[in-house]
Amino acid sequence: MTPVRSFTLHTLAQAALLAAATLPAHAQDQKLERVEITGSSIKRVDAETALPVQIIKREDIDKTGATTAAELLKSISASTAPLSDGASITDGTSGQRGFNGANLRGIGVSSTLVLLNGRRLANFASPGDNAGVDLNSIPAGAIQRVEVLKDGASAIYGTDAIGGVINFITRKDYRGVDIGASVAGTQEGGAGKRTFTLSGGVGDLSADRFNVFAVLDIQRLDALRSSQRQFIQDRPLATLLPALMSSNTFPANVDISSAQRNALIKAGLLPAGTTQTRINPANPGCNTLTDATVYAPAGPGGKLGCSYDYMKDTELYPEAKKDSLLVRGSVKVAEDHQLYAELMRSQADSRYVLSPNPQRIRNLPLSVLPQTWRDALANPANYPTGTTPSATFSGIRYRMTEAGNRTNLVKATADRAVVGATGTVAGWDYDVGLSQATNKAVDNYTGGYTLYDKLDSGVRNGTINPFQPSNAAKDYFGSIQVNDDARRSKGTTRSLDFKISNTLAQLEGGDLALALGGELRHENATFTPSALLLSNNIAGDRGTTGVDSLKATDDSRSVRSAFAELNAPVTKTLELQFALRHDHYSEVGGTTNPKIGVRYQPTKQLVLRGSAGTGFRAPSLADLKRPTTFGSAASFLTDPQCVKTGLDSIDGCTDQYPVERRSNPNLKPEKSRQFGLGFVFEASRDLTFGVDYWNILKKDVISTLGEQIIVDSPDKYNGKYIQRDADGYISNILLVKENQGRLKTSGLDLSFDLRMPLGDAGRLSLGGTGTWINNYDRQFGPLEADRSNLGVFLNDQVVQRWRHRLNVGYDVGPVSLTLANGFSSGYTDQNTTYDPAANSLLPSRKVKAYSLWDLTGSYQVSKALKVRAGILNLANTAPPFSNQAYYFLAGYDPTYTDPRGRSYYVSVNYQMR
Repeated sequence: MTPVRSFTLHTLAQAALLAAATLPAHAQDQKLERVEITGSSIKRVDAETALPVQIIKREDIDKTGATTAAELLKSISASTAPLSDGASITDGTSGQRGFNGANLRGIGVSSTLVLLNGRRLANFASPGDNAGVDLNSIPAGAIQRVEVLKDGASAIYGTDAIGGVINFITRKDYRGVDIGASVAGTQEGGAGKRTFTLSGGVGDLSADRFNVFAVLDIQRLDALRSSQRQFIQDRPLATLLPALMSSNTFPANVDISSAQRNALIKAGLLPAGTTQTRINPANPGCNTLTDATVYAPAGPGGKLGCSYDYMKDTELYPEAKKDSLLVRGSVKVAEDHQLYAELMRSQADSRYVLSPNPQRIRNLPLSVLPQTWRDALANPANYPTGTTPSATFSGIRYRMTEAGNRTNLVKATADRAVVGATGTVAGWDYDVGLSQATNKAVDNYTGGYTLYDKLDSGVRNGTINPFQPSNAAKDYFGSIQVNDDARRSKGTTRSLDFKISNTLAQLEGGDLALALGGELRHENATFTPSALLLSNNIAGDRGTTGVDSLKATDDSRSVRSAFAELNAPVTKTLELQFALRHDHYSEVGGTTNPKIGVRYQPTKQLVLRGSAGTGFRAPSLADLKRPTTFGSAASFLTDPQCVKTGLDSIDGCTDQYPVERRSNPNLKPEKSRQFGLGFVFEASRDLTFGVDYWNILKKDVISTLGEQIIVDSPDKYNGKYIQRDADGYISNILLVKENQGRLKTSGLDLSFDLRMPLGDAGRLSLGGTGTWINNYDRQFGPLEADRSNLGVFLNDQVVQRWRHRLNVGYDVGPVSLTLANGFSSGYTDQNTTYDPAANSLLPSRKVKAYSLWDLTGSYQVSKALKVRAGILNLANTAPPFSNQAYYFLAGYDPTYTDPRGRSYYVSVNYQMR
């Protein structure tokens, strides 16, 4: 029977079947190799299972120009709002800079299971809002293919696979030497890339009874500064989003009392009738010392102050070094038994450079001010009779430009060792393995951070002039600069797993197969803050309340799991799949989750399939036990309660408020139910298309309520999540991990593959995948109604209605060309920013659709040598403008767009076999 072919299922098993169709009858009687496909623990020869799996082969990866696992995910239409380098810059990740996380269906990084060769890696070590595998730890040069299971498979892989499974699969039996190198650059500069891959293997398992191979992957990525992109220069915050600017500037803004303001008016230093009490001595020539300090009357500096456009002095992408080494060895100890070992080590060093540190220093002596101001404020003649001038003023809003840009070097190291055995005993296929995976993350403050007490004293004694640069200040900043491994985190996962499978009986449609398996897993997470961080004396990383709750932690838990899977081809056209899994977590107890799948093939051209199951995600160790972290809101927020008092919405009621992020030891697990229906149809020998419907409901979602939702509803959250000072201003926002409510989403995955042979002229192909979202509704807490995130930026992400990846290919002789398009539909922008002129929210607006075209090609110079080249983002399309205020990078959304613009790459691969 000719198998139905889907472009989403190009596996070795399918290749074997297609080849079999052309063999003589006696050759077809030979035993076909059975392989295991993600979504089942039972080996089979037919690639089309009851569950939808997208397979991305090595040659497909090469055509995208992607060199990292994170870049590769951009070509998966089911991937929504992943955690990328650009998005992780924001403090909204609560200390997880450097973390690249996968997010299938947009239901959370923590609900997407990432595997390497079918086994777990340790999660990114830094405790934060997301628990998941850092994609930087995947050895990109060793990837042979990627299998994306778009159906939640908690019953087979574990409780955290609600959104789906991404299985990165490396070579397992390789001989010869491969050398690959590439270089890439961008048209406007920055974000260059250089890669080198060396692969080598010896031994033939069949002939020599052993195989050992290793892959070394080295990548160097250059930083991309905001000043290198014209689209950033064309979107000044002062004009478009003044509310997102900062009042911390260099030269510094000064806050004074109304009496002192009147004294300056009387001295002739301010115009008569002035009502502002935030003033800058450099006004209106604000940018004499730095381009980022600008005069923006509508900005937070006000009409007599200056405002800071941090997008003029930051980086969009970090400089990074990513190195990985994978070694795997297999020994055939008997005809049906192998021993194997796998060692992996990867390290990613990412240097994040942000705008200089903002500082607000209060209650300062008049001696800090310029001489003319000092004299005027100290002169009793400038005050009403009987009034004694104050010796102090409210303070300064200062940007530590002379100390340099804030710079964090995040070093993330991942190690994994696996030893195991596989083979067959009495007809049972078995695979047993012992593994240990470790992830370490070190957040090192290397520049732009200083000792706070020394900064404070330096300003007060005049060593630092907040209004003018000086060599003395630069030298002083150098002497008090912090260079400290502020946060050290380590996560270790040790596990013993096994699975066995066998044929129990012969049914009309084939083998009745059973798989049994289990796992014992122990997880440990440690967090070690430095003594300096504990001292609360780092300018730029200081808590304002409750700093005693920051402490070192050492937390562990154990997980015991067992599963069973039954595959029953009842007839030649009907196949059933049953799975049941039980997991027991030491903190939250046990859960049992079933799954059922149906595959029906009424004709050789059509496969119908469906599945249903439940899921369960236990709260992570960080969710339960991570220490309180102190920072600031992801962006500037306007307090509506303050606006009602009549104060100016920008000057008086908008700020980047202090935030505390807290864990919760009383969290319950998330629970889910999901189902799907679909078909794959082979319309002709050269045309295949498929459609799969999916529906997911997740309950007791673990998350924080979100800064914007909290601030928007002071009537609900004052005293609970909003803390205010004696004057009624917000002094602190609490973000506490809680079981909030429901998440409901459904949609369609579409795929097609068209091949058009052109005879001697070559072959033309057209294929693609797309995802259409029907609904995406979130309940952010018991006091909140369901809100739609579909086509709307809500809280921290947008879920686009439609996303696709299309490929047009042409192959003739040694030449291969591919024109590809990645598309995300437009949506309603986030609408949380105030318009200073109207003193109201900005009007609702639409963000344009985002469409990128890539042209790549290859030339097979010889059997051993292949050259590839490509132009990515052919039209040099800039990210569409967005007024989103969640991420540190303003003016566009960094979660799905690419600020690099048009780029070029060339690569060379040489094989010695």
